[in-house]
Amino acid sequence: MIEDRETTLRDYMRILRKRMKTIVLVFGIVFVLVVVKTFTTTPQYKATTKVLIEKTDPRDILSDNSYTGSDSKFLDTQTQIIKSIPVAEKVVRLLKLDEAYPSFVDMHSQGFSPITAVKSWLSALISTISRIFGTTSSEASIEGESAEAEKSDMNRLTKLIRQKLEVSPVQDSRIVAIDFTSTNPVLAARITNTVAKAYIEQILDMRMTSSSYSIGWMTKKAEEERGKLEASEKTLQKYMKDHDILTIEDRVTILPQKLADISSQLTQAQAKRKEMEAVYLTVQSVLKNGGDPETLPVIKDDAMLKSIDRKILDRQQYIMELSKKYGPKHALMKNANAELKMLSDNRDKEIDRIVESVRNDYELAKATEENIQALLSKSKSDAVEMNERFIQYGILKREVETNRSMYDALVSKIKEQSVTEQIQPVDVWVVEEAEVPDTPATPNKPRNLLLGIVLGLCGGLGLALFLDYLDNTVKMPEDVEEQFGLPVLGLIPLEKEPAKTGEESALYKTSPALAEGFKALRSSVQLSTYQKPPKSILITSTAPKDGKTTNAVYLAIAMSQLGKKVLLIDADLRKPRIHKIFKLQNDKGISTSMAGASDMKIIQKSSIENLDIIPSGPTPPNPSELLGSEYFREAIKLLSEKYAMIIIDSPPLLSVMDGYHISKVVDGTIVIARAAKTTQEAMYRGLKQLNDIGSKILGIVINGADLRKSDYYYYNYYQYYSSEEEEKA
Repeated sequence: MIEDRETTLRDYMRILRKRMKTIVLVFGIVFVLVVVKTFTTTPQYKATTKVLIEKTDPRDILSDNSYTGSDSKFLDTQTQIIKSIPVAEKVVRLLKLDEAYPSFVDMHSQGFSPITAVKSWLSALISTISRIFGTTSSEASIEGESAEAEKSDMNRLTKLIRQKLEVSPVQDSRIVAIDFTSTNPVLAARITNTVAKAYIEQILDMRMTSSSYSIGWMTKKAEEERGKLEASEKTLQKYMKDHDILTIEDRVTILPQKLADISSQLTQAQAKRKEMEAVYLTVQSVLKNGGDPETLPVIKDDAMLKSIDRKILDRQQYIMELSKKYGPKHALMKNANAELKMLSDNRDKEIDRIVESVRNDYELAKATEENIQALLSKSKSDAVEMNERFIQYGILKREVETNRSMYDALVSKIKEQSVTEQIQPVDVWVVEEAEVPDTPATPNKPRNLLLGIVLGLCGGLGLALFLDYLDNTVKMPEDVEEQFGLPVLGLIPLEKEPAKTGEESALYKTSPALAEGFKALRSSVQLSTYQKPPKSILITSTAPKDGKTTNAVYLAIAMSQLGKKVLLIDADLRKPRIHKIFKLQNDKGISTSMAGASDMKIIQKSSIENLDIIPSGPTPPNPSELLGSEYFREAIKLLSEKYAMIIIDSPPLLSVMDGYHISKVVDGTIVIARAAKTTQEAMYRGLKQLNDIGSKILGIVINGADLRKSDYYYYNYYQYYSSEEEEKA
């Protein structure tokens, strides 16, 4: 399975060495473009004027105290005024740029536009035709065209100035820097200084316009308020006269106390009335029910009645004493009884008088309560009426006061505005005038060259890393071993002119790097298994053109040089090549032998000592069935007894199933991967299928590796043998 591993600094260095051409190419392109752009760009000169801007507090104008409070939006507002169209138009007029346009304004600063040139040519052509075929009103047309052209020049100059003008507040100060950039340094300085002057004039114009408008508006408004004040004063005076407001104020003042006194009297009268009503009802109830009225407290406690009762008691005692001496018809007895009767009559009369007095007191209390209640109602009604009059009076009075206050404020403001009309709310001082710049602001050649170097390096490095990230092919042995968990048996270097025939395998004498590569592969194969080396090996790959046949041939030759008998079998029954390399006949071979068309005399001698070859033979209709048969297994077993090493070449694993059948027969399988061509996904699929069927994989051989792009070890290895080869040549 493909496994991810942490990328180290060494990996990055290897990538950079591998992609050095890409890095150098990108760096060269970027750096050359920057150099060309830097040295072909028209120099731009920047002039700077610094002005101090302070806001004046209108409240302290007469005392000449400047307002220095912080206002985050104040300088931003002034910046927009400096860059406004009116200021730019003032600059054009002050410098007369519309008259000196060709000599002062560099048209190339705006850039050449073919469309603009065509439009200008068409406009000139139309103007010429109009003058030739013009009507009698040609003078008016010429004047209109002149005005239109003048307006067009003004707009163009204004737009140019605003585009090239930069305004930036200096940090932690009230100073503003005004910059203007132009190809003409003298023009840049003149325009920058003139912008400051035009800005001051614009502030004054804005102040004058605002003051004139304010005074006119306030004067008109004051006249309206004066009319309102006079009308409200007349209304108030008439109301005071009609409703006697002068006495109402005094009455309103004492009215609350009067209402309080009447309310207190009413409370007392109500209590008195209830008390007398209770006594009266009690007396009437006793009299009506035939009770003794003398039991009532109001009668029993009467002083006159008590006095009569004492006299009656005395007279009764006197009669009792006389009765002891005289008879009832005695004159003294008669007189005493007559006096007692008279006292009794007086007592009854007194009781009647008391009852009548109770009734009278009740009626009086009731009448008193009603009178006070009526008085209170009338007082409340009068109070409500007076309050309504007084409220209306207050409304009219406040209206008069409001109108008078508004009128007085407007008159005061008009006088103040008249005094401060010539004073601007913003104070501006030119702190530093612009001087003619000696050196251009752009292009900054050292900075641009340094930027070109940085961008070129970053772009080259980034592209190299990106290309390596997109490259998912097999590369170096370390990557293969970590990703697939299999050893790399050999690293075969890339040859510009590979051998075409077996006889040309004598490259061992002319290409030491290639020879050493296969010698190292031979050693790895011999040590790939425990105790003894494998006797039968399958050489295959995942895709065509990975070099499996070439590696099988060279490995067989390398094995034969050990003095042992080696057999090379071409089991690629679909596209055989080994017989072509060694220039052998292919009329019989492994296909004919397994089909029973020939005996085992299919083995052919090669031009290499100790190396025999079994060609593929004619292409059969069913290669997979033949290679997967028991006959093929037995044949390999018999051949293994005769030869020290059998090397079998087969078709690619991902193309057909032939290689999988052979892998189950041999002692081990070697998978060839083409460096920078075979993808990791293809290797993963091929190795997974071999593992699934239980094949023994000895390892992987990386073929066609460009050792010049590899790490230090392999690169020195390549250099060593390359130099040795050059010395022999």
